[in-house]
Amino acid sequence: MSLLVAVSAIFRRMAETRRRCWLGAPDPLMEAYHDTEWGVPVHDDRRHFEFLVLEGAQAGLSWRTVLQRREGYRRAFAGFDPHKVARFTPARVERLLADSGIIRNRAKVASAVGNAQAFLRVQEEFGSFDAFIWSFVGGRTRVNAQRSLKDIPARTPESEALSKELVRRGFRFVGPTIVYSHMQACGLVNDHLVSCSRYRELAGLAGRGAGPAARRGRKR
Repeated sequence: MSLLVAVSAIFRRMAETRRRCWLGAPDPLMEAYHDTEWGVPVHDDRRHFEFLVLEGAQAGLSWRTVLQRREGYRRAFAGFDPHKVARFTPARVERLLADSGIIRNRAKVASAVGNAQAFLRVQEEFGSFDAFIWSFVGGRTRVNAQRSLKDIPARTPESEALSKELVRRGFRFVGPTIVYSHMQACGLVNDHLVSCSRYRELAGLAGRGAGPAARRGRKR
């Protein structure tokens, strides 16, 4: 057996025995998202905006449904550039509603444009959206110790506070449950089960917050 074949076999066995937060039929799309993205601390504003758009689109649907259309959203929403999306006209919104690559819900599409405008206002006030959002967890990941899926909350006091503040600032489709999904996805909280391989892999990143701007707290 060649070295390449042996190494490939090792990695294949590792992948097969990897413990994840859920059991069920193999799903490469969801497994890749779980293994490489969910819970990884995000400090890039464009990535934060991407998740705001996608999570708003998810309302009432499954996350897999949204992930299947992720590239369609990336194309339709200018690579998730909030500066460009904030300038979308009503005519542009109408064209998007005919785009089969995204979820064609008028309220969700319109909210993405309005949220881009609110997003830019937050950036102007705080220097970055990242500094603003990480201040709700004190600038560092909240590491939980969930032992079963039923232990993972749908919302928390932090997500309720963040949701309330986002709504006050003009954001839409940012209820406490959607906001908590954002916090989980972007690593503000580590909600991987303690039995999951990713729990310990991400534990080392838990102290890497958004820097001094976030740790100083929110501006009033």
